[in-house]
Order: sequence, then structure tokens, then C-alpha cells
Amino acid sequence: MNAPLRSRVLAFLAEHHVMTLATAGSDGPRAAAVFYAHDELKLYFLSAPTSRHAQHLAADPRVAATIQRDYDDWPGIRGLQISGTARAVAPADESRVRALYQQRYPLVGGGAGVPRAIMEALNKIRWYELVPEDVYLIDNTLGFAHREHLSPSSGD
Repeated sequence: MNAPLRSRVLAFLAEHHVMTLATAGSDGPRAAAVFYAHDELKLYFLSAPTSRHAQHLAADPRVAATIQRDYDDWPGIRGLQISGTARAVAPADESRVRALYQQRYPLVGGGAGVPRAIMEALNKIRWYELVPEDVYLIDNTLGFAHREHLSPSSGD
């Protein structure tokens, strides 16, 4: 626990690739696993605007998310619990977000060797930004149920 909490959270984000995004709408709650890229604590993902979670976001931007790997032992569990808001990225920011995402997932850049189905899917997606309001780092390697709170707005 030597490094500041913010640095440990950023390192965790860099080590992982999939977040489970939870939304709620008139048809009830939903959870979806999405690949993400991040810029500091902001998380970017892509999705079809017709997906249930994207439709939920259009009506209510409040979300929760978790990021963790699949563990088989409780003492080793480490993960992030996040709450915040998620919205479609403004058209003026889409190229910056695509470049950020492409750095992490070169397949998104297209080009030779990319399956046609993926290229067609990429033409139908929207980019989304999750802005965290609260982040909790769970780290059972530091003690069972060890939990630390990072408030992004406070500059922790």
C-alpha cells in the first residue's frame, strides 16, 4: 500500500480490459461486459445504440461498474467498484476517443486482416464515456474485505 491510491487505481485500470457495466431502465436492470480504454479515471467503451444498456443510458446516465479478473480464491480478490454517469461521446471528441481505444485494441483501427463482421459492427457503434463519481478499490491481499475509497473530484 505504498503508492498513493489514485496511482494504484490507474495501474489496476491499465492491467485489465473488461468492465461489467450496470444500468437500469423501465424494463429493469441490466449488466453488460464491455471492453474499455481509459484516460486517467474516465473510461471509454463502444456499444450499439440499440443495445439495452445504451438505451438505458439515453434515458438515465447513472451507472455502476466493476472491474476484476476471475478469481477462485477469496484472499486474492482485487477489483474496482465504480459509480458515476455515462453518456455518448460528443461527435467532436470521437476521433480522440477512437485513437485512445485503438492504442489499446489495434483491431479497432481496421485495416488488412480485420474480419469483415468487425468492420461492419464498428460502423454501427457509438462511443461512450463513463465519468466516475466514486471508485472503491477492493484488495483482499491487504486483508479480508479491504476497501479504499477514491473520490475523483477531490483529486485524491
